[in-house]
Amino acid sequence: MTAEMSVGSSKRRKIRENIVAYSFILPNFLGFAVFTLGPIIFAVYLAFTKWNGSGPITFIGMKNFKDLITDNLFLVALKNTLIYCAAVVPFTVISSLFLAVLLNQKIFGRNFFRTVNFFPYVASLVAVAVVWNMLFNPDKGPVNQLLAFCGVPDDKLPRWAADKHWALFTVILFSVWKNTGYYMIIYLAGLQGISSQLYEAATLDGASKWQQFRYVTVPQLRPTTFFVVVMLTIQSFKVYDQIYMITQAGPGTATLVLVYHIYNTAFIDWDLGYASAVAMVLFLLVLVVTLIQFHGEKRYANI
Repeated sequence: MTAEMSVGSSKRRKIRENIVAYSFILPNFLGFAVFTLGPIIFAVYLAFTKWNGSGPITFIGMKNFKDLITDNLFLVALKNTLIYCAAVVPFTVISSLFLAVLLNQKIFGRNFFRTVNFFPYVASLVAVAVVWNMLFNPDKGPVNQLLAFCGVPDDKLPRWAADKHWALFTVILFSVWKNTGYYMIIYLAGLQGISSQLYEAATLDGASKWQQFRYVTVPQLRPTTFFVVVMLTIQSFKVYDQIYMITQAGPGTATLVLVYHIYNTAFIDWDLGYASAVAMVLFLLVLVVTLIQFHGEKRYANI
């Protein structure tokens, strides 16, 4: 009888503990369900419908996805997004790693330079974009004035965001500059976690600084690099604010990206069904790229 009472008491205590645990989880889960999970499920449903946001919702099956194949705006946005991602990710990784390695050394003013490089990331995007547009103003900007001083003819000076051939490059340059400081901090944390004994052993073996970087630093930073690449990839596919602040997707469609196209389709053209279909394509694209990255990292780790 005592054993049965002990088992019953243990079960009741377990139930009480579960109730307390779920009571802490419930508010956050309700917020997630209402503001994240619910809209995601609704967006998936809308991708198979036609709806202008106020009238009746009409189910049209796969028509939205079929229309994507012949939608020139969607194809341009997809192309620009892929180019943006393919440029921003490697350049940001290289620049942030370079700065992290440099500012991990015992140099004068190290903390000051760390702060200066991190400042663009924490500064207001609006303020930073305004300053950037002033610097790269094609007529009176300091950058073009410097290029002219270096001997570049006036008719050869780049028009930056005002030129369809330079606009996307300008946004890419801005994104790399703004994000480098944040990922530099992440690399600095990874560098400080590398044992100094590895470098001492490499020095005793006669390894040069470049060999130490190649055979000690880079392999030890592989988990950090993987995290940085995944986060940058997702961030690059979702780019919107930089585009809006600098070029507004122009000139023409030179810097039109998928998220900007989704916004225009949903809230300018009021075709929420079609916008949801584009959003689903973007989601699947990010998912596939991320899974490939995870698979590649797993295979590399098993070598």
